[in-house]
Amino acid sequence: RQVAVLVPTTVLAEQHYRTFSERMAEFPVTIESLSRFKTRKQQLGTLQRVAEGSVDVVIGTHRLVQKDVEFSDLGLLVIDEEQRFGVEAKELLKTMRLEVDVLTMTATPIPRTLHMS
Repeated sequence: RQVAVLVPTTVLAEQHYRTFSERMAEFPVTIESLSRFKTRKQQLGTLQRVAEGSVDVVIGTHRLVQKDVEFSDLGLLVIDEEQRFGVEAKELLKTMRLEVDVLTMTATPIPRTLHMS
């Protein structure tokens, strides 16, 4: 099954890509990134490999939730800093939750949570 890691910025996407690549280097896992830092040709290549199932983990920005992105067998969607995504992206993410496991996380403290701690 495939894993998609959705992050709000291109800088964070590249940071996660490097971290994942370093930590998974000894395992038979194919990791790719998808963001505006990639050329159109690179993006199309990544999208094709994701659709074919030859990519195990794809890390990217809101580009991952565009209509032209098709997963071969998405099993887990990890969303970092969900509150930073727009309404349209959040609506699509709601529908994805019905079909795949979703893990959301944030490093940004939420005022109510801080108040309760």
